[in-house]
Amino acid sequence: MIPIRYVEPVFRPPSEAESLILPVTDGCSWNKCTFCEMYTAPQKKFLARSEDEVLESIRLTGQRYGGDIRRVFLADGDALVLPTRRLVAILEAIRTHLPAVRRISSYCLPRNLRKKSQAEIDELAAAGLKMVYVGAESGDDQVLAAVDKGETLETTREALDKLGAAGITRSVMILNGLGGKALSQQHAENSARLANATQPEYLATLVVSFPQGEERFRAGFPGWEPLDQHELFVEMERFLGLLELKRTVFRSDHASNWLVLKGTLGADKERLLAQVRMAIASPEAARLRPAWARGL
Repeated sequence: MIPIRYVEPVFRPPSEAESLILPVTDGCSWNKCTFCEMYTAPQKKFLARSEDEVLESIRLTGQRYGGDIRRVFLADGDALVLPTRRLVAILEAIRTHLPAVRRISSYCLPRNLRKKSQAEIDELAAAGLKMVYVGAESGDDQVLAAVDKGETLETTREALDKLGAAGITRSVMILNGLGGKALSQQHAENSARLANATQPEYLATLVVSFPQGEERFRAGFPGWEPLDQHELFVEMERFLGLLELKRTVFRSDHASNWLVLKGTLGADKERLLAQVRMAIASPEAARLRPAWARGL
């Protein structure tokens, strides 16, 4: 049994399936995004774990599994909210007690990097932080405000640039359909603008969904109308068509996606666009097109 205290439910990116999940905080320090249900349970109220508990968990895990663990994911929602000194102590402890680890990663809210200088982020990279997952959700300021993201295109760009300058791999996520029918076009265009400006190493899209219902989301975005399958494909086509990426691994293969897309942008851009256009043209996806898709 792993000697780490977990507070359920525990979340991690799909690519961290084989990683040791190491909670350094519980919950999310922002936790206001109306589309996100991950940390709304009472037991997930935000709390930074004590440094002593985290370091002892690392030490005990190292005693039992030190030679077997290759990857560590720092949980919960935004480990980088912690002070740089404490994060460096955690990273150094992992290096000491889990010597086989080759990658340490975490989620990252852009707001958490505003208080950290470039020198601090460089220090985290030198101490072993290799990769972060940034839920940008959208590059459109109107969409971001409607879902209470607490970010803008500019604040997200600034965070991604800081991480890139430090050599930390960035995996960026965009929510297909987040702007609804009314804001679909600008959501696609400005999300592509954000990606082009920052050139992340990884880019992924998910389809916005609400397993626990839409009430919380609609409270701040009352006019939101969901995109049907065809409209989601049209939004994806516009997004992909505007991307000007040099070497970004692109994935749209989450369970929420209607169409699985995988490739490297820009090498595979035309192939991916052809797949989306084929889906748009299929009878099964033929729905009423949004006005902007008809050129109106």
